[in-house]
Amino acid sequence: MEPLRVASIGLGWWGGELADKASVAGVDVVSCFARTPASREEFATKYDCKAAESFNDQLADPYVEAILIATPHSTHSDLVVRAAAAGKHVFCDKPFTLDVASGKRAVAAADAAGIVLQVGHNRRRQPANRRIKQMIDSDELGMIHYAEANMSYPKGLDPRTGWRGDPAESPAGGMTGLGVHLIDNLIYLLGPAARVSAFSRRVIGVGKLDDVTTANIEFESGALAVLGTSMVIPFIGRTAVWGTKGSATNEVDGSRFYVQPSAERERTQQPIETIDTVADELAEFARNVRNGTRPETGGPEALEVVAVFEAIVESAATGRVIDVAEVRARG
Repeated sequence: MEPLRVASIGLGWWGGELADKASVAGVDVVSCFARTPASREEFATKYDCKAAESFNDQLADPYVEAILIATPHSTHSDLVVRAAAAGKHVFCDKPFTLDVASGKRAVAAADAAGIVLQVGHNRRRQPANRRIKQMIDSDELGMIHYAEANMSYPKGLDPRTGWRGDPAESPAGGMTGLGVHLIDNLIYLLGPAARVSAFSRRVIGVGKLDDVTTANIEFESGALAVLGTSMVIPFIGRTAVWGTKGSATNEVDGSRFYVQPSAERERTQQPIETIDTVADELAEFARNVRNGTRPETGGPEALEVVAVFEAIVESAATGRVIDVAEVRARG
């Protein structure tokens, strides 16, 4: 398959990560843009691509087939709308948007233009999570009653400067950059969410962001889940589900997998494959564009995550239990 020619906008840490994975995924970064000339010249040199003078230049470039968006979260909706108007396919970093209304605007523009819109919810692709999904669907775990998910790491002890350290871009602290991965995991495994209650606190106050956030989620299936994230504690990367026949757990961000039948008092570790989930999602994006197929995590899936995320932020701010259906209907 001919490599997909993409233009990168947003050339910071994650923009570089996407570019690093692109070549092994059948994606060719041919253009880059950031507001700072030095940043785009450095990126262009490193990845042997054209340094564009503006985003409009990228959109007007007939050689560019798609856009990779790794900019501040609040800019995603407008960039998707502009890319769609120019007929460019879009791969957008998560979180897709910070609220449902702006997310719907972007999805509507993509649908009207007939472009592929894919959002980077990569952790559901971990073989450990795929295995949990298989076990749920085949009834190996029985009726699912409960789940736990936590993604935390201590980078907040050395707070970031710039937009990633801005509460307006990262409401509810680590829920924006970390917890949103596991919102998608839980929806992938348990289906649509019904209600949310959440707490979010700036406890030690080393930065501007909340350093610990927790949410209780009730799913339409009846299952309940606890979701946590912190930016100041040792690393955690876990998704686990419990059913009437047993439990299954993804630990250490997909590198360990445990199963516990209901008749056993302890869980046992089982072998599990690991893959590069970022390269995997970019490869799927290229296939979707070339074959006209729809992505696993496209606009509808991304909006479900945004609805739960917005409900978490609202609950933490108001102290109320939030009906996700009401949030889903906004915009």
